[in-house]
Amino acid sequence: MKLTKLSLLLISNLILSSASAWKLDSIMKNKHFEVSFGQSLLFISNSKQVNIKNQQALVIPTNAVLFFTEFRPQKKIRIPVFFNLATETKQFVVNNQIISERASPTFGTGFTYNLFKIQLDSTSKIEFEAGPLASVLFNTNKNLRVAPIIAGRFRIMRGKNFAMYAGMSYSIGINALGLLYGTGTIF
Repeated sequence: MKLTKLSLLLISNLILSSASAWKLDSIMKNKHFEVSFGQSLLFISNSKQVNIKNQQALVIPTNAVLFFTEFRPQKKIRIPVFFNLATETKQFVVNNQIISERASPTFGTGFTYNLFKIQLDSTSKIEFEAGPLASVLFNTNKNLRVAPIIAGRFRIMRGKNFAMYAGMSYSIGINALGLLYGTGTIF
């Protein structure tokens, strides 16, 4: 819990200290945010993690719909906001039996940084962005839970507003690995 509070404190401190220093990038006058729709695969349960490790269980990835928006106050700094809505239950195979558990919807935000860009041609480029995020969810006991996340994604852009992406996330508080991919429009 201390790690979660520390992460939230750091994120809020970054927001407050950086807000006055942000200047709009003249190159991106009309390109302040991205709206995307994608898919996530989540690979571990948060409540049965100890039992799974002890029983040598097989974890079946959980599919989720990913709603993703990214605000760009500067050329290098981005503020992603995401919502993951599971489309199936979390499932595990233990002793040849499938065990199911409710998968919680997740909401989160944080900061990412554009670490590098590769220009492919005059209208296409690949960018990599990564950074710390925080997610909020209700676990199986209906308790609110906040978990820090480290995430990164490769984004392929074509033309002025088309983007596709693929990336990974790791939730430190829940010990969950996620794969994400989708497509979006830059406004």
